[in-house]
Amino acid sequence: MTEPNAGPVTRQGGTVWLTGLPSAGKTTIALSLAERLRADGHRVQVLDGDELRAALSADLGFSKEDRDTNVRRTGYVAGLLAGHGVTVLVPVIAPYAASRAAVREQHAERGVPYLEVHVATPVKVCAARDVKGLYAKQAAGLLHGLTGVDDLYEEPVAPDLRIHTQDETVEDSVRRLHTLLTAGGLS
Repeated sequence: MTEPNAGPVTRQGGTVWLTGLPSAGKTTIALSLAERLRADGHRVQVLDGDELRAALSADLGFSKEDRDTNVRRTGYVAGLLAGHGVTVLVPVIAPYAASRAAVREQHAERGVPYLEVHVATPVKVCAARDVKGLYAKQAAGLLHGLTGVDDLYEEPVAPDLRIHTQDETVEDSVRRLHTLLTAGGLS
């Protein structure tokens, strides 16, 4: 995990949750946006899903209950940081609508802004990218429970923003997301 920028808290913090299938582009967008926000003087933390799972949820598997617990733990950490003036970017699959709603509610109870961004890249495009080799392992029968292939992914019905990475550049996606943050008072 990258460290938040030091300095006085002068801006509102908030959480931006980027949900989508594996290899959709969530982390790429989050890291690029983080760079832009830091250049503008924001305190930013990217909570990478793989790093957090290893650090906070190594005791969990990939059952529905375990995935829910992992998302809620991640949301709790994001809310703590956001409550202290950090813009928290969370590129985590979060496949279940109920888990995402619970995280949104955690934030609302604390009065912490929360935005949900659906990185809506089609599974065919994600499989072609296959950044971590997950789709190839699943196709070879070496991996079971791949979100969006042989495990459920509940697409957000009404996200704050939907990004179709197959139709735009990373820069375009970041620009649109930055506009959303600005409109929400987070940039």
